[in-house]
Amino acid sequence: MDKSSALEYINQMFPNEASLSGVEPLMQKIQNEIRTVDAGILAAVHQQSNSRTKAKEDLAAATTAVEELMYKVREIKTKAVQSETMVQEICRDIKKLDFAKKHITTTITALHRLTMLVSAVEQLQVMASKRQYKEAAAQLEAVNQLCSHFEAYRDIHKIIELREKFKNIKQILKSHVFSDFSSLGTGKETEETTMVQHLSDACLVVDALEPSVREELVNNFCNRELTSYEQIFEAAELSKLDKTERRYAWIKRRMRSNEDIWKIFPSSWHVSYRLCILFCKKTRKQLEDILANLKETPDVGTLLLALQRTLEFEDELAEKFGGGTQSREIGNEIEEIGRGGNSSSSASDIRKKYERKLAAHQESGNEGKDGSKDLVVPGAGFNFRGIISSCFEPHLTVYVELEEKTLMENLEKLVQEETWDTEEGSQNNVLSSSMQLFLIIKRSLKRCSALTKNQTLFNLFKVFSRILKAYATKLFARLPKGGSGIVAAATGMDGQIKTSDRDERVICYIVNSAEYCHKTAGELAESVAKIIDPQYADGVDMSEVQDEFSAVITKSLVTLVHGLETKFDIEMASMTRVPWGTLESVGDQSEYVNGINMILTSSIPVLGSLLSPVYFQFFLDKLASSLGPRFYSNIFKCKQISETGAQQMLLDTQAVKTILLEIPSLGRQTSGAASYSKFVSREMSKAEALLKVILSPVDSVADTYRALLPEGTPMEFQRILELKGLKKADQQTILDDFNKHGPGIKQTQIPPAASQASPAVPNPISVGLMASREDVLTRAAALGRGAATTGFKRFLALTEAAKDRKDGPFRKLFNA
Repeated sequence: MDKSSALEYINQMFPNEASLSGVEPLMQKIQNEIRTVDAGILAAVHQQSNSRTKAKEDLAAATTAVEELMYKVREIKTKAVQSETMVQEICRDIKKLDFAKKHITTTITALHRLTMLVSAVEQLQVMASKRQYKEAAAQLEAVNQLCSHFEAYRDIHKIIELREKFKNIKQILKSHVFSDFSSLGTGKETEETTMVQHLSDACLVVDALEPSVREELVNNFCNRELTSYEQIFEAAELSKLDKTERRYAWIKRRMRSNEDIWKIFPSSWHVSYRLCILFCKKTRKQLEDILANLKETPDVGTLLLALQRTLEFEDELAEKFGGGTQSREIGNEIEEIGRGGNSSSSASDIRKKYERKLAAHQESGNEGKDGSKDLVVPGAGFNFRGIISSCFEPHLTVYVELEEKTLMENLEKLVQEETWDTEEGSQNNVLSSSMQLFLIIKRSLKRCSALTKNQTLFNLFKVFSRILKAYATKLFARLPKGGSGIVAAATGMDGQIKTSDRDERVICYIVNSAEYCHKTAGELAESVAKIIDPQYADGVDMSEVQDEFSAVITKSLVTLVHGLETKFDIEMASMTRVPWGTLESVGDQSEYVNGINMILTSSIPVLGSLLSPVYFQFFLDKLASSLGPRFYSNIFKCKQISETGAQQMLLDTQAVKTILLEIPSLGRQTSGAASYSKFVSREMSKAEALLKVILSPVDSVADTYRALLPEGTPMEFQRILELKGLKKADQQTILDDFNKHGPGIKQTQIPPAASQASPAVPNPISVGLMASREDVLTRAAALGRGAATTGFKRFLALTEAAKDRKDGPFRKLFNA
C-alpha cells in the first residue's frame, strides 16, 4: 500500500477526534496479527529445511538401487550368451540330420510321383488308342496335375521324354475326337445310339485339353454346319433379296431339329451362340453382294420387307442371348412428341413417362438375371442388332425418297381439307392440320427408327425439316394479302390488307398453330437426338424450322394490325371530312371516334380469347405504335382547324386514347397493361401536343411549337399555320421568325435529362425564354380563351390533356 493509500486508510478509520479512542485497541490487534504471521513464516522455514534433508536421502537410495539393477542385468546377459553357445553345440549334429531327412523325403516323393506319371502316361496311351474318352478325360486331369510338380525338372532327360510322349498322346486324342465329330450331322448319330454318348464323353477330353482345341473344334463344327447354307443360298434361285426371309427360316429350322443332338456340347461352350454369330457374318457378306450387284434400283417394298425380317431376326437373337428393351424405350420417346402442349396434364404425363421407364428398367434387369442362370455369354457386349441390317443402310435412299413423297402428299391433302377453323370446345385453338401433320411425322419416325438409327434416320430427319418448312410456307400463304393490280391502284387500295371477322380468327389460329409447331418441332429434335446413333446427334437441329414458324407468327400479327388499320381507313377519312374550321361549339365525341370504338369492340374480345398473352401483348404494342402516329399525321390532312375545332379534336383525341387504354380489359388480358398504357399515352401525347400548338395564339405559336414538339420540322410548322387559317403573308412573317431562331434547336430549352432527373427545378434557359410568371399566366389565358362561352367540356379536355404530359414548359401552365 503506497503512502497516499495508507493515509486514506487512517483517515477512514479515524475520521474525527472522537474516534481516536479506538487507537489502542487497533494497535493491539495489529500486533497480534504480526505475531501470527511471524509464527507461520518460522514454521514454514523449519518445514522446508526438514524436506531438503529427506530429499537428499531419497536420491541417494534411488542411485544405489539403480546400480544394483544394472549389475543384475549384466549378469543375466552373460548367462544368456553362455546358454546360446551351449545350445548351438548340442544342435549342430541334429540340424545336419534334419536336412538329410528333408532331402530324402523330397527324393522319395519325386520318385513316387515319377512312377505315377510314367504309369499314368502309359495308361493314357492305352485309353487313347481304345478311344475311351470318359476315362481319358479323368486321366488327362491327373497327368496334367502330376506334370505341374515337375516344372523344376524340365531339363532332365527322362522328364523331357515323358513330356514329349504326353504331347503326342494329346495330339492322338485330338485327332480321334475331331475324326469322331466329323460324323456329327451326317445322320449316323440317329442310327448308332451309343455315338451321342461317345461324343459327349469326347467333349470331356476336349475340356481337359488346351482351350485352343475347343475353339478349333467349335469353329470347325460351325463352318461345317453352314457349308450347306452357303451352297443353298449362293444358288441363283435363292440369292435374291426377296428370299431373305428363307435364310432366317433355315437357321431356325436347323437349330430346332438339332437341338437334342447339340446337347452333347457343354453349355459353357455356347455352340449355338457362336453358330449364330458366324451365320450372321456369312449372311451379311452374301446380302452385301446381292445389293451391290443389283442392276436397277431395288423395289422399296422388297427392300423394306427384307430389312424388317432381318431386324426381327436380330431382335430374336438379342432376346435369346441378351437383353432387348431398346425398341420399347424408343417407342416411349416418340410417343412423348407433341404431348407438352396441354399444361393441365403435363404433370401426369411426366409421371406416367417415368413409371414406364422404371418398369422397363426393372423388367430388363429381371430378364438379365434369369438369362444369366442359363447362359453366360463369352465376350458379353456383342451386339446382334445391326450385325446384318447395317448392310442395308447405303441402299435406303429410295425409302427416304418414298417417305418424303408420302409426307408431302399428306401435307397437301391436309392443307386442302383444312377448314381453317377449330372444333367447338377446343382448348388450344390449333388447326387440325398441324396436329395431324405431327401425328403422321411420328408414325414415319416410328417406322424408320424400327429399321435403322443411323444415316437413314438422319436423312429422314432432314425430310421432316423440309416438310415442316413447307407447312410454314402454306400457313404463310393463307394469310390475307394486300390489294394489287390496276383496280387496287386506282381505288387507293394498293398494298392494303382487308380482313373480315373470319380472317381475323383464321390469323389467330395460324399464330397458335405456328406456336404449336415451333414447340413440337423442338420436342421432335430432342426425341430424334436420343434415338439416333450418337455420331449424328450433334447434327439434329430444328432451329431453322423454328425460325420459319417464328416468322409466320410475326407476319400473322403484323397482318392482323394491318387489317385493323384498313378498317380504320373509313374513320380516318371521316375525320378529315369533318368541317373543323366552321364548328361552333364543342360537343360529345365525334362519329369517327364511335366508329373506331365499334371496330375495336367487335375485334378485340375475339382476339384476346384466341391469342396467348405474349402474342396479344405484341399485337397491342404494334397496334398502338401504328394508330398513334397515324392519328397524328391524319390531323395534318384536315383542311382548316378553328379554335373550337381544335378543342373538339382534343376531346376526340382524349376519347381515342381512353378507348386504346381499355383494350387490355376488353380482351380480358391485363398482364402487360401497365407498360402498354405508358406506350399508348406516349404515342397519343404527340397528337395532343399538336392540337395544343394549334390552339395557341398566333404570337406565341412558334414558341409553343418549339416547346411541345422540339423535333418538329419547318414544313410541319408551316402546315400548322395553314391549319390555323393564316394568310400567306402572315405565315411568311412567322416562318421567318421561326427559321431565324432555328426549328429543332429549342429542344435544348428543357433538356430531357434535367427535366426527368429534377422536374421541380426550372431550367435557367427556359426561365430566360419564358420571361416571367406573368407571361406564363398570359399564355395560359390565351390557350384557354373562350372557355366560359363554350362550356366546361372544353376546359376539361384542355386540362386533362395537359395533365398527361410529364415534362415540358406547358406542364407549368396548369400547375400555376
